[in-house]
Amino acid sequence: MEKTVTYFFETYGCQMNIAESAAAEQKFLARGWKRAENPDTADFILINTCSVRATAENRIFGRLGWYTGLKAVRERKPDAKYRSMEVAAEYVKDGAKPIKVAVMGCMAERLMKSLKRDYPVVDFLIGTTAKEHMDDVIDDVESALGFKHQERKVGKDGIVTEDPVYTFSPISAEENAFSTFVPIMQGCNNFCTYCIVPYLRGREVSRPVDEILSELDELKKRGVCEIMLLGQNVNSYHGKMSKDDESGKIVDFPELMQIIADHIKKTDSTIGWVRFDSSHPKDLSDDLIDVIAKNDVLCKHIHLAVQHGSDRILKSMNRHYTKADYLSLVERIRAKIPESSMTTDVMVGFPGETDEDVDELLDLMEKVQFESSFMYYFNPREGTPAASMANQVPMDVKKKRLQRIIDFQLSVTQKEMGKHVGETVKVLADKQSRDNPEEILGKTTRDERVAFKCDPSKIGSFVNVRLTSLNGNTFKGELVE
Repeated sequence: MEKTVTYFFETYGCQMNIAESAAAEQKFLARGWKRAENPDTADFILINTCSVRATAENRIFGRLGWYTGLKAVRERKPDAKYRSMEVAAEYVKDGAKPIKVAVMGCMAERLMKSLKRDYPVVDFLIGTTAKEHMDDVIDDVESALGFKHQERKVGKDGIVTEDPVYTFSPISAEENAFSTFVPIMQGCNNFCTYCIVPYLRGREVSRPVDEILSELDELKKRGVCEIMLLGQNVNSYHGKMSKDDESGKIVDFPELMQIIADHIKKTDSTIGWVRFDSSHPKDLSDDLIDVIAKNDVLCKHIHLAVQHGSDRILKSMNRHYTKADYLSLVERIRAKIPESSMTTDVMVGFPGETDEDVDELLDLMEKVQFESSFMYYFNPREGTPAASMANQVPMDVKKKRLQRIIDFQLSVTQKEMGKHVGETVKVLADKQSRDNPEEILGKTTRDERVAFKCDPSKIGSFVNVRLTSLNGNTFKGELVE
């Protein structure tokens, strides 16, 4: 049997990274590569990285250190330390087996030169707009590992040249995957003062409508039930009907959502739910609210990152809305979609923040009653305006303020989710529970987790479940036949 290249993925950060890793994997599979069960025996390692917070970067630095050791073991260097690499040590007992390592994503874009200098373990660095050159990387990996002989396509430094325009790659769902991502736009033009994403992902680029619909049709063939439309700011989507369309017609996000809803109905698609992420409050329009309200296929969950509740801090963040603007938007959403759930992102410790500013934030959270929140403290990112602002908040103060809002949100979450106990709701049964093999885990249109007993044959279908209790952030339920 002919030997094939084996690969191993590590993906960090946002859902867009997960989607881009999946797109890269399709290229590997198309070449006949196979996924390794662990990195010790893989021929090729791909690390898809995140730079949004320092904690993510530090974790990846640690992994690169580990891969330095693994590479030494695989190459049977005299000073190689086996440590936790017994599998790799056994794998190379009959001779050295080389391994190639690639880093892609935001860290590769932001720290390209220093990664190449400080981590010689890295063979390839692939920037955020250079993933279309993955085929060149694949060719070079196969050649370097002795699977084929050809001229090197990537430069000797391993740095992959960027494309001038971001290209969207279709993502085919894995076997037995009933939920998947569909990227619809890339980049961000907002330049919030704390955020590094626009500098790493570039300006906004929207995917043509026909490409999106074509991908939905392919996912239908694979039995996908739920899709998540992805972008750094999906609400600013403005795409052509097709790549070659010269009519000047531009489709905005509400129009796209209606087109998708109509297409799913017309094609009798297996796709029953459509979600989207991420959205910016300044761009979420009344038209979009109306479209979500009148289409059952569009999920009644809106994640709307507020970041703060103080007008002074919001202005310093360059968010382009006020506390009153946000509350008015929430009021309009709930008037049109009363059954919807709302979640958010909240940041404390932004430069210049006072206790009074945090009071304003808590007042907003009290008024909105978010079902859940992603809460974090300000993490300065080199190159952003906020990193060099005066009046940086001490770490101990950040942590105290963060704990204050966490305590508040936990109480609200229990109250808001608890209101739904006793209801019978539509649930997508998507996997077996790790904690209890007799239970299936699913989610509601409001993106709430539900655990319930049911025959595994129901996985991948929509079922009705009565919510009987709430355990933390997960409902317990009973299948309603």
